[in-house]
Amino acid sequence: MTRLFLAGLLVALAAGCAALPSPPSGEALFDDAAFAPPTERIDPADIFAMSDAMRHYVREQIAAELREKGRQQGLFDALYSSRQLKLEYDSAITRNAAQAFEDRAGNCLSLVIMTAALAKDIGLQVRYQQLSVEETWSRSGDTYFASAHVNVTLARERRDPRVRADERQLLTIDFVPPKENAMPPRQWQLSEATIMAMYMNNRAAETLADGRVDDAYWWARAAIVKDPKYLSAYNTLGVIYKKHGSLRQAERVLEQVLEREPGNLNAMTNLAHVYVDEGRDRDAEKLSDRIDALQPYPPFHFFNAGREAMQAGNYRLAKAMFLREIERDAYYHEFHSWLAAACLRLGETELARKHMAIAVENSPTRGEHDLYAAKLAHIKAAR
Repeated sequence: MTRLFLAGLLVALAAGCAALPSPPSGEALFDDAAFAPPTERIDPADIFAMSDAMRHYVREQIAAELREKGRQQGLFDALYSSRQLKLEYDSAITRNAAQAFEDRAGNCLSLVIMTAALAKDIGLQVRYQQLSVEETWSRSGDTYFASAHVNVTLARERRDPRVRADERQLLTIDFVPPKENAMPPRQWQLSEATIMAMYMNNRAAETLADGRVDDAYWWARAAIVKDPKYLSAYNTLGVIYKKHGSLRQAERVLEQVLEREPGNLNAMTNLAHVYVDEGRDRDAEKLSDRIDALQPYPPFHFFNAGREAMQAGNYRLAKAMFLREIERDAYYHEFHSWLAAACLRLGETELARKHMAIAVENSPTRGEHDLYAAKLAHIKAAR
């Protein structure tokens, strides 16, 4: 199976922006008349907005801790302590600051936004970083998502107005602990405009996965307006146009991305899909050959082969394919869940239990956690 004929389209979540002298002309790429008005509020001001509950939290619940330990350490301890917020990692949707605080849950971007909102409210300066860790992949239906990782650093203001923050008093909060014995990743600073564009791009991808193409358009549009250099939002817009049937618009957007990032595999793959739909088979084949040369085995290649083997009843081949995918992404929940199913079909109950337990441990949402836990209970009962 080549990259061209991969079932889904590729959308990037919370990835970095490219530093380019001239970003694409967003206004020229928009087609507002083709989409119905949004059914939900889309306002950048909501992303970092403090709720009454958040204000009460910093002014009443942790006020003493902030005085005793200092604002940085006090907020850090409040976020990490099991006696305080008891935050959970949950990637079902990307929440704004108030939503993450209310739910006590969020993905890394949501928790960074919530932390930044709290920190700024108590007078701290914040810095945002993207880390050079390997992208993680997930899927929803026929759409595949690439996710990067961000964190936030808190800094005290200095009295010297020429210096933005006290470099000796920096404290980084990262809600995803680093892997053991791993080299420290390279990181680079992001502007708050990019963080806001990331949030809106994530919401575009999530609403698109829900089948709400019109709302997805307005989220992607807002992301581009907020940070025109954030190319991931253009890629998302191209996918939205394709899903909408606006192939010429999709082509224009994705070609604009490739003019600035000729090696962008996500944009290449999506453009190849557009060429196929337009009947431009030769152009699609040329692009597909280039993609295969750059990445012969795209994300989910072995996983999809394993699912096909499962449907054909070849459980031993399926197991081998799932294991190959796990070699590239050791902790993706769906790989382990399907591997557990293959092992169960082969009578390898203990292996099935082991891999379903890994799926439970790494489930990104509460719903998936409960689903895998039920399957794990079933396996244990069968054993």
